[in-house]
Amino acid sequence: MLKSTLLEAAAAAGTIMRESFNGAFKISNKAGINNLVTEIDHASEKAIIGIIKKNYPSHFILSEEVGEIVMDSDYKWIIDPIDGTVNYANGIPICCVSIAVEHQGKIILGAVFNPFFTELFVAEKGKGATLNDKPIQVSAKPDMGSSCLVTGFPYSLLDEPNGPLDVFDTLIRKGIPVRRLGSAAIDLCWVAAGRFDGFYEHKLEAWDSAAGFLMVEEAGGKVTDFSGNYYSPYQPQILATNGKIHDELLDCINGGK
Repeated sequence: MLKSTLLEAAAAAGTIMRESFNGAFKISNKAGINNLVTEIDHASEKAIIGIIKKNYPSHFILSEEVGEIVMDSDYKWIIDPIDGTVNYANGIPICCVSIAVEHQGKIILGAVFNPFFTELFVAEKGKGATLNDKPIQVSAKPDMGSSCLVTGFPYSLLDEPNGPLDVFDTLIRKGIPVRRLGSAAIDLCWVAAGRFDGFYEHKLEAWDSAAGFLMVEEAGGKVTDFSGNYYSPYQPQILATNGKIHDELLDCINGGK
């Protein structure tokens, strides 16, 4: 029932995204630079929450736009109604809906759906990860030098030591390709599918990564914070890799050359 509700919500949000894409819709800016929200974010979120509440009216909800809907429950739904809103607002189809289910503090289910590529990623704790119902696994690249990486830049922290620009500079000078797609949830899923070998970012929110990090783990990868500790979506830093390049990339992020 949890999984069917998750998939129903992801499909409904994806339909809203697809039907309104490249159309006329209101765009506004939240606090900070280029922190966009569209009326489609709100419509997608409303559809997701409506489906969850229909089936689980007592569950806790954490969503990017409405914040917390606090309930006394062991279950929490963590929602990003459109991950990659800047892309969506500019007609770039690298964006998705991301929904995770947390039970007693552990992420147990996740779905990430890009309706433009028709790619539905699903992960279930202890049962693996799939792309359109086919099992996926991380890459087997043995070292960072042979890897293709992906990252995102927050609009803060840019001038801090070992910040996003410093790490990017170090990797590029090593000749390592580093992409920036604009959707952390898709970045994580593409690591899980073996398209990228590693993803790092200095500042994310729980709704950005909760579903995607489970995807990487269930596809055989490794996810930590920048200290190498087990990852929690409630802290900002994330490193997700195929496992084989993890320590090497972690050292680079922390100032190693």
